[in-house]
Amino acid sequence: MQPKRFLKIHEHSAMALLKKADVSIPTFRIATTMGEVDKVAKEIAKISGSTDLVVKAQVLAGGRGKGVWDSGLQGGVKICYNQSEAESVAERMLGHRIFTKQTGETGQVCSAVGIVERRYLRREFYFAIALDRESAGPMIIASSQGGVNIEDVAAKTPEAILKVPIDIDEGFSDARALELAVQMGFSNKQNQKEAADNFKKLYQLFMDTDSTLIEINPMAEDNNGKVLCMDCKMTFDDNAEIKHPDIFALRDWSQMDERDVQAANSDLNYIGLDGSIGCLVNGAGLAMATMDIIKLHGGSPANFLDVGGGATSSQVTEAFRLITSDSKVHAILVNIFGGIMRCDVIAQGIVAAASELNIKVPIVVRLQGTRVDDAKAIMGSSELKILACEDLDEAAQMVVKLADIVSLARQASVDVNFELPL
Repeated sequence: MQPKRFLKIHEHSAMALLKKADVSIPTFRIATTMGEVDKVAKEIAKISGSTDLVVKAQVLAGGRGKGVWDSGLQGGVKICYNQSEAESVAERMLGHRIFTKQTGETGQVCSAVGIVERRYLRREFYFAIALDRESAGPMIIASSQGGVNIEDVAAKTPEAILKVPIDIDEGFSDARALELAVQMGFSNKQNQKEAADNFKKLYQLFMDTDSTLIEINPMAEDNNGKVLCMDCKMTFDDNAEIKHPDIFALRDWSQMDERDVQAANSDLNYIGLDGSIGCLVNGAGLAMATMDIIKLHGGSPANFLDVGGGATSSQVTEAFRLITSDSKVHAILVNIFGGIMRCDVIAQGIVAAASELNIKVPIVVRLQGTRVDDAKAIMGSSELKILACEDLDEAAQMVVKLADIVSLARQASVDVNFELPL
């Protein structure tokens, strides 16, 4: 089984899963056009008996509450006091780009907004379930202080954060759920019971869907004494895709980095980083070690890229296409240990990629293992400028120096002529 990244879904999709699990949520609708905004705003007003609404940007990035927009709007969650105001806010969100602490400089385009009935909240709590390495199972993380500043709460008053490890064999009992509700400070026995009931349902949903995270921020008591999950973030183990095709059909490719989409289509494990040295490695552990040794010698990796144990020559070419699509890459290190993976297949992919993509940055290759001599012969007869090393430490030092040379040359607008074809 190849290691994979976690699936993220939009808030509106997560809220739909909560509703299906009979978790208490406010009335929630989704709109992708201004016509739909008008329609669902009227529908929610009719259901709730109030014209007050909340418009929420649907983007796969945290921190939207404090985000800023290219339209000039401030914040991605806006309380509106009538339908006209809700439409005005939605118009400044739909098709516009929001910038938060998690989107980076490029921001994230908003293609949909959630229209939600407004509830008047008297208390806000934080509740999440995540996988915990230390306890080797689900961990409930909860606090009496929910809302947009939960990160500050965790940093300044860590004692306000409750952590409850769950033994999956024993499960999450009614008594433990009720105890947690009391610890969190829900105001009366009825609310404590409602909170505990929601905790139990959320835990069951977490287990049933192979989630890696369910985050409710805030879980709240409203002015009518109801306990509600006002917001939801969910992620899922990609290795469970075969078990949950309906959930994985909710993936929004348009919200993903183009390189992540390309990697998924080529069945490659890729994560873009901010460095200048591209990495192509087989095996997640070896990839991490390769990134570490680059850092040790003063370099900075531009990506994590694991081609796995069964990569084909065409996948290697696609891996190079991914790496070189990043303009910040000044050199590439290929580190292959040929156990399951054959070195000659990698060599064929390197040669094909160098020729097809006209790569103009230096490539350092360290190959060891199955058919390594055949691989060296393939690269040697290719008449390409590929620098081979047998020692990983030497290869790392070399690629860091070459990356520095290319970086300085680019800053001085000098062509160092690392074009591979002779």
